[in-house]
Amino acid sequence: MSEGKQKKSVLGRGLAALISDADEPEMMPPAAAVSSINEIPLEQIEVNTFQPRNYFDEEALLELSESIKVQGIIQPITVRKLADNQYQIISGERRFRASKLAGLKAIPAYIRLADDQQMLEMALIENIQRENLNPIEISLSYQRLMTECNLKQDELGDRVGKNRATVANYLRLLKLPPDIQIAVRDNKITFGHARAIITIDSVENQLAVFKKIINEELSVRKTEDLVREIAQQKSSKTPPKPSKGASNIEYKKLQSTLSNHFGTKVALKVNDKNEGEIKIPFYSTEDFNRILEILALI
Repeated sequence: MSEGKQKKSVLGRGLAALISDADEPEMMPPAAAVSSINEIPLEQIEVNTFQPRNYFDEEALLELSESIKVQGIIQPITVRKLADNQYQIISGERRFRASKLAGLKAIPAYIRLADDQQMLEMALIENIQRENLNPIEISLSYQRLMTECNLKQDELGDRVGKNRATVANYLRLLKLPPDIQIAVRDNKITFGHARAIITIDSVENQLAVFKKIINEELSVRKTEDLVREIAQQKSSKTPPKPSKGASNIEYKKLQSTLSNHFGTKVALKVNDKNEGEIKIPFYSTEDFNRILEILALI
């Protein structure tokens, strides 16, 4: 996978010394950051409180445990030392859980140095890089990295090896109605379906298209065509304009509609000649780019 080859180069020197690719053998970082492989009793290891994934497929765990019984642990887990004979998992919780099921008493592990902030960032990035993560889990991990690690979208993109537009597309999934988010999480619809739905500005129409996708098993291509038809139908209709001398209530309703559409407080000013201006404020580069995306300018 091409992204896999890029992971080490995009994480940055500091983080690269603390975390390795989730799907490849771990590369040994400097001795100051990690000791040699140690056999650590399972009873001395606790799970990562910063682990983004809180659901582990039981059937997959059982399959992994059977493999471990036959072949043992091929790739050591990674832990940090909390105290004497007490460790916490940085990465490898699935291997840890499967080892318990397999009846192992100890597990090979690298011991690394990391504070709580680094633990959270490493756990989130390690989780994001796994191929079996669903789009909603990725979106939530991106959101946590931005809010809890104080990262901007561009910085986040550098950490995970994605461009800003890709990061923005994942974050936008979290604005979809809960029913649609759950369907994405449960693989009832794909990321492609969700990306098409998110361009619809009405929640009612989003849910209508979602139901049609489920009921008629629409492909992503057909979904995109359907969304395009809805947009064309909307643009072909002349939008209602306030009549001359329209009341302040009508304008306030329009201002509220615009504010909800752009996710920010829009200012609408109109004079007696029905001339005026619309102001859409933004508060950061990311906010500005978000508005441009809504306007389909980028």
